[in-house]
Amino acid sequence: MGVTNLATEEVPKPGEWPVDPQHDIAVTEDRIWIDGCFDFTHHGHAGAMLQARRLGKELVVGVHSDEDILDNKGPTVMTLAERGSVSAVDACRWSTISIPHAPYVTSLPWISHYGCHYVVHGDDITSDSGGEDCYRYVKAAKRFLVVKRTPGISTTDLVGRMLLCTKNHFIRSLTRTLSGDDGPGSQVERSDAATEMAQRIRDYASDETGLQPGSLVLSYAETGPAQEASMGTQEPGSYTTVVDGALPKPGQRIVYLDGGFDLFSSGHIEFLRQVVKAEEAFARQTGWYDDTPTQKERLAGNNGGYGPSYIVAGIHDDEVINHWKGVNYPIMNIFERGLLVLQCRYIHAVIFSAPFTPSKAYLCNLPFGTPHAVYHGPTTFMPLTYDPYIAARDLGIYREIGNHDFQNVNAGEIVQRILRSRQMYEERQKKKGQKAAGEDAVRRRENMEKEAAALEEERATNR
Repeated sequence: MGVTNLATEEVPKPGEWPVDPQHDIAVTEDRIWIDGCFDFTHHGHAGAMLQARRLGKELVVGVHSDEDILDNKGPTVMTLAERGSVSAVDACRWSTISIPHAPYVTSLPWISHYGCHYVVHGDDITSDSGGEDCYRYVKAAKRFLVVKRTPGISTTDLVGRMLLCTKNHFIRSLTRTLSGDDGPGSQVERSDAATEMAQRIRDYASDETGLQPGSLVLSYAETGPAQEASMGTQEPGSYTTVVDGALPKPGQRIVYLDGGFDLFSSGHIEFLRQVVKAEEAFARQTGWYDDTPTQKERLAGNNGGYGPSYIVAGIHDDEVINHWKGVNYPIMNIFERGLLVLQCRYIHAVIFSAPFTPSKAYLCNLPFGTPHAVYHGPTTFMPLTYDPYIAARDLGIYREIGNHDFQNVNAGEIVQRILRSRQMYEERQKKKGQKAAGEDAVRRRENMEKEAAALEEERATNR
């Protein structure tokens, strides 16, 4: 499509809009519009949506098409379905509705059709293929608001980590980093960074309004002798509260799941969505939704009541993931991965530094009590030499989510997509003033991936 001209822009007719309503609705300042590519999700995207949501009562998120992004910016890593209405944007707890195929140059007729007065964007300049400001029309109409861009994270940064195989983003101990006792720089710099990180965790743990406390955030530490790569101990461990949040409500089932959640993508999100669906189906079978006084009381609760499950996500440390996957995985560190899990509407609580193997001692001593179910999904990302869910099986609480449309979308797949389209991505980086990775760096990455794959195959053979 390329550059949009306001005078020649085609406005959809009723029945042609990508998402209902098909007729214009009243414009209000409480309904905010934000748009973007939202290519493989990072916490900067979520941070922009959080800030936008705080400015109103509803957030409409426009997602550009693959073709428009290619014409104006370069190739996408993720498809529209993976980025938008099927997956990443709709899974953000601060998004009210997503609008696929939103114009790359933000259109007044489009935002007005969906009832939005203001458009929100970060404090950087986004240009179309002709070099013009994508927000020139809404700025001229004085319907543009600026929010602060999240520092230290961008799609370009992540692509650089993949191509250059760097590990300096790893966090050795999130607990010590949040206390200012670990990390780069002087004591003052570490303290300032810790304060900023702690505040960001609190922000991302907020509820769907972005203004009130929402998810509970804990940090776990083993108290017994840890086995190789956190394979678990028979000690219960200890917990530190990072952020206070909502606890399970009466009658809710406690659901536990864990993972690396690296480059938090449609594969993770669809797994979480399927867990919610499975729990809802179980709730229907067991009478949760029956028309009873108890259910009426649930529906009359805060924020329109609550669902049948309370989902707790355990997130593994960087060194644990690197032990199993090698190269420079995880591409995102535990802080970055944790923020993305927190912003997901399907999650109620997060446990940082969760053990790779949830032992019986660990599961039976969770702060919420022994979970009713432990879920695992289809994954080939980290082939193992043993079953980490033996304890959950022995307790009779292990559940599996079957195959789904996005099951192969994981960090490894995303890296391979980047490598296959390296030249186009490097051209994008050059336009942004970023240094290209170069043939030697890419060849080194490819060789490291082959070595890691060979190690995985050896582990599978010896299992």
